[in-house]
Formats: sequence, structure tokens, C-alpha cells
Amino acid sequence: MDGQVSWQVELAVKPGELDNFRALTAEMVESTRGEPGVLSYERFVSADGQTVHVYERYVDASAAVAHLRTFGRKFGGRFAGMVDRRRFTVYGTPSAELRGMLDEFGAVYLEPLGGFSR
Repeated sequence: MDGQVSWQVELAVKPGELDNFRALTAEMVESTRGEPGVLSYERFVSADGQTVHVYERYVDASAAVAHLRTFGRKFGGRFAGMVDRRRFTVYGTPSAELRGMLDEFGAVYLEPLGGFSR
């Protein structure tokens, strides 16, 4: 887990936007698949289609920063029009630069306490 950074985000899908958000998610997944340093990039939707959970994990803060720059440039505007962030929890030890970017999303930071990851 040394240096890795991950987060979980809870999103509320805006009324009538689920199909659009599904299409946007497919674009984002395909784009992110080619980014170096991305270990996990997963989305989960509730049965009623109103809530989406996002889980992302990166080899280090630099990979996360690079991803966020690409995300903002390619998808940020459309994303913001389809969902509202309810919760944004960051795990690991993000750099000051990454924290600065995530603070804009209302991120809450949790530092490692113990355990392992495979």
C-alpha cells in the first residue's frame, strides 16, 4: 500500500440522467483504461438507479493527479451536469498537489492505520 492513493465517492444521479451517465461512464472507463498507474476504476449503481458509488485506486499521487487532469479536461463538465457528489472519501497519503485538487470536491482524508493490500 506504500504510496497508493484511493477514494470512494458517492454520487446522486440527477433525475432523467441515468442513461446519459451510463454512456459517459463507458467513455470514461475506456479512456482511463489506457492511463498508466490506475489500479482500479470501478462504478456501482443502486437498484433504483439513483445512487452510484465510485472506487478508484492509483499507484501513487502523481498517477491520480494525471488522471484528474484528464478527467477534468475530457469529462468534467458533462459529469457535473449529470450527478451531485454526496460523499468523497480519500484513503492513503495524497501529495499536497493532489489534496489541492480533491479539496475542490469536498474530500475527507483518512490516513493509513494498519493492514495490507494485495
